Amino acid sequence: MSKVYIIHENTEWTDHLTKRLNELNVPYEEWHLDQGLVNLSEAPPEGIFYNRMSASSHTRGHRYAPELAASVLYWLERHGRKVYNGSRAIQLEVSKVAQYMTLNEHGIKTPKTTAAVGKEAVLDAAAQLEGKPFITKHNRAGKGLGVQLFHSIEGLKQYVNGPDFEEPVDGITLIQEYIQAPDPYITRCEFVNGKFLYAVRVDTSEGFELCPADACQIGDLFCPVGEEAPAKPKFQIVDDVNEEIISKYESMLKANNVKVAGIEFIRDADGEIYTYDINTNTNYNGDAEAEAGKYGMLEIAKVLKAELEKMALTV
Repeated sequence: MSKVYIIHENTEWTDHLTKRLNELNVPYEEWHLDQGLVNLSEAPPEGIFYNRMSASSHTRGHRYAPELAASVLYWLERHGRKVYNGSRAIQLEVSKVAQYMTLNEHGIKTPKTTAAVGKEAVLDAAAQLEGKPFITKHNRAGKGLGVQLFHSIEGLKQYVNGPDFEEPVDGITLIQEYIQAPDPYITRCEFVNGKFLYAVRVDTSEGFELCPADACQIGDLFCPVGEEAPAKPKFQIVDDVNEEIISKYESMLKANNVKVAGIEFIRDADGEIYTYDINTNTNYNGDAEAEAGKYGMLEIAKVLKAELEKMALTV
């Protein structure tokens, strides 16, 4: 019997999906690809495959999981299997450079960014911004890896030459102009089956750790206000989203055969939208979804179930 195969490396981020698949009585199997092999001389099993591999896998001790997953995806695609978020999705997942070039190709504005390898190159890249505030981030990131805000080259110099400098797993540090928003929040747009599902407003006043997954919510560990409750939730589903940018996002996802994604943007003081991240291994915040009555993993499970039923009819 055919089933849904979930390609991933983090059970905590997959439990919410398997719960929904169980609710809908969808047969599935998890492929946890922190290690393993791919026999290229054999054909893969029949079924529907959904890739949830994460760029931040190395932070959980799974350094080569994306490379292994990419090999599996090429193998699946070679044999004509139905794959949600295939090889192109993982290319975008592990490279913000690839993301920005793809966004720009579709007329979507991104912050001014320079990719640098080596500490001297990082300092040279920052000097090109001519004294403006900037941030550093990792090219292969997730979870806000390497994100630091600087107002001077001297501050950056102390950081890259000090003990706190985080070496990117692929060696590429991005130097990016800092977009000053009038209010401390960003917007994350969620897409399922290539179509807009909802947008969530994310409060950034506590820092750059913006992963919406419930497993990422770590209480007061990084909260500068201690145990005091926030005035409003960090994640809140909203309705007022720019329709033009949503249309551009959908067109970009379609062109790259990406079915499930979370795309983040920020507005500057003039209302200009800058898109800075594509998450093809998207997660959802349970509290925000419960408040709005919209559930991303449920919608994904419904899509996978429908595709599996469609396959059964053609056999």
